[in-house]
Amino acid sequence: MQELNSSVYFYAKNKLMQRRQFGKKMATALLAGSLINPGSVFAKGTQSKYKKVVKPAKLKPGDTIGLITPGSYISDEGLEKAVKNVESLGFKVKLSKNIRARRGFNAGTDLERLLDLHTMFVDKEVAGIWCARGGYGCTRLLPYIDYNLIKKHPKALIGYSDITALLNAIYLKTDLVGFHGPVGASELTDYTKENFLAVLVEGKASHVIQLSENNKTNEDTAYHARQIRYGKVEGRLIGGNLSLLASMSGTEWEPDYKDTITFIEDVGEKPYRIDRMLTQLSQTGNFKEAAALALGIFNDCGAPKEEDSLSLDETINGYLSELTLPSFYGLSFGHIKDQCTLPVGIMAELDTRLQTLTLMEEAVETKD
Repeated sequence: MQELNSSVYFYAKNKLMQRRQFGKKMATALLAGSLINPGSVFAKGTQSKYKKVVKPAKLKPGDTIGLITPGSYISDEGLEKAVKNVESLGFKVKLSKNIRARRGFNAGTDLERLLDLHTMFVDKEVAGIWCARGGYGCTRLLPYIDYNLIKKHPKALIGYSDITALLNAIYLKTDLVGFHGPVGASELTDYTKENFLAVLVEGKASHVIQLSENNKTNEDTAYHARQIRYGKVEGRLIGGNLSLLASMSGTEWEPDYKDTITFIEDVGEKPYRIDRMLTQLSQTGNFKEAAALALGIFNDCGAPKEEDSLSLDETINGYLSELTLPSFYGLSFGHIKDQCTLPVGIMAELDTRLQTLTLMEEAVETKD
């Protein structure tokens, strides 16, 4: 394992150094006017239902789960909770080497976080990788990830919020299915555990994701589910946190939204910021070519009473009415307690009338 760690370390370090040199050369080339068609590097693939995806092995009781922090630093209390959560589900825990590292708001340097990510993918002892928390920092890693290494060692990568960047970039570059679900330190409610186990352990096909009963009875208007435009649509699942998806717009890691069921959520953003990010998505890439939009819970995204602003509902309804896509607000995912697990890259069916999202295939390899 020491040789393995050394190999992964030197690859990651060289990748960072090469990228810095590339950046200098790119800047020089731009100044010289030698880049005639830089947009050609952002070619998109296809989201056809016939697309072949790479599915990780399903998780089994007794498997070892690797905990990493690819974004922000995690507190002692948060890490303790993550460990207990993993063990409560019947798994063993392995902490990444640098999980206690810290550099300002990040969980260590880019190199340390990258090393932990790579090491967990190649570690034969580790069956799946669970991000202990989200927080800012994952987009910083995207240029330096060894996507070929990940494709050779496919494993379930689980998390949400800032982990959106890793899930979508890895799927785009390797076709590996990732899992938008709770982070290790999340509160694992009965609803959250049921959906997590159904997708990653039981490997259910035709798993129907219904609204959480707790969410349906929540008095907060942010939890009020509603059909915006009717549709019963099939497509591959793509998406995650709106802020992260907007930050990836115009980069080579921007998701291919064409013909997908795009799912989005956010937390703590004012309505005008929601509008700005949706506008950014629509003005870059092919966001408007999605088959349908599935919105989660936009928690704490209302307009303060003292501000002259549209409400969250007015912002979302007004914007989505212009896209004329089947769309639904209020599915049980996001920065909330009851959240389902959504496999990025898997075919699904959204029924806006029945308020359900059905996974049409297994998200994991179920062969023993």
